[in-house]
Amino acid sequence: MTHSHRTRLTSDGLARFGEVAAANVAAGVAEGGVPGVVALVGTSEEAHVEAHGALSIGGAPVQRDSLFRLSATTKPITGALTLALVREGLLALDEPVDRLLPELAQRRVLRRMDGPLDDTVPAVRPVTVRDLLTFTHGFGMVPEMFDAEQDWPVDVAEAGLPLATFSGPNSARQADPDTWLAALGSLPLMTQPGERWAYNTSAQVLGALASRATGLPIAEAYRTRLLEPLGMRDTGFFAADPARLTTAYKDAPDGGLEVSDPPEGQWSKPPAFDDGGGGLVSTADDLWRFARTLLRGGDPVLTPDAVSAMTSNQLTPAQRRHPGPGDWWPGPSPRFRQRRTWGFCLSVITEGRFAGAYGWDGGFGSTWLVDPAAGLVVVVLTQRSFGGPDAVPTAHADLQEAAFAALAN
Repeated sequence: MTHSHRTRLTSDGLARFGEVAAANVAAGVAEGGVPGVVALVGTSEEAHVEAHGALSIGGAPVQRDSLFRLSATTKPITGALTLALVREGLLALDEPVDRLLPELAQRRVLRRMDGPLDDTVPAVRPVTVRDLLTFTHGFGMVPEMFDAEQDWPVDVAEAGLPLATFSGPNSARQADPDTWLAALGSLPLMTQPGERWAYNTSAQVLGALASRATGLPIAEAYRTRLLEPLGMRDTGFFAADPARLTTAYKDAPDGGLEVSDPPEGQWSKPPAFDDGGGGLVSTADDLWRFARTLLRGGDPVLTPDAVSAMTSNQLTPAQRRHPGPGDWWPGPSPRFRQRRTWGFCLSVITEGRFAGAYGWDGGFGSTWLVDPAAGLVVVVLTQRSFGGPDAVPTAHADLQEAAFAALAN
């Protein structure tokens, strides 16, 4: 959908947005606050940014151009890259991936997701590019895994391979793309292609697919086909300037915060595997540039039809009978806790006042939300990890509320 009418933000609303950002830093981490936040509210024409707090507890001030680990907010960027390659004629939505990813051809499928690895049946059809974009290719995280009393055999096997597909990016574990694909191909699929939604793995495969389609390393495929054309110059798979990178924190057992990744840690140098599911670092302005491109119809990298497909429901009624993105991650605010479905590598709100808004959140503390009907973009970047859907820093909910309140009637 191309945004047509001009969205206006009120000066009072923008002032309130800044107050909310500052308050979430001033609250202190014990009260659910964050060490630092860069928050953006924007339209297809302009962006207003607030930066408050510090890069690390007791450290230098956070800046508008500070770098944050996007974690899963990487996924929509991966989806757009894939669609850019479709536009270029290097991929087709409904073609099997076997041509470029022979490691994933001739699949076997577990008879039961929690069953032994040798109890399999043949895949009824090949995996397609569309299956990867909709996260229905047959392998990934499903809620039942985490409810099981003991680890499933496929989970145990994955842990022994250089994949890190049932977790966040892990440069200490993940192998180069060819080795990574061979390892993934050594495991059976968990469900038949197209049967149900499963989280994360599909986006990792899409990054490797982009590399094979372009003949370039994964990071170069992202840079040449998407990031450079959109002016996203601060987005990449590592922080070229670690001094601009926030310290990542997670909740500590005693109620405070503990460091999960320092600036000189995992994202300080190029990884062996550029993880399309969660590997990017970026800035608030770059995420606005990405959203603005979608609001304007995709030019110069996507067609309007591709943007429309990417940002609307792509799951069939049969696929939606299984647990999906709404069960996996209901959203940071009760206001946004409506039912969600899945487009191409992002979630779409399906009911309520914000029906039609799309985006996705990153577990390291990022939210990216675009409402095409209102012409509004809200980016909130913190370095406090989400403890889960029910333990999300309040900054994200508060700032999304304030952003919508800033809209002129």
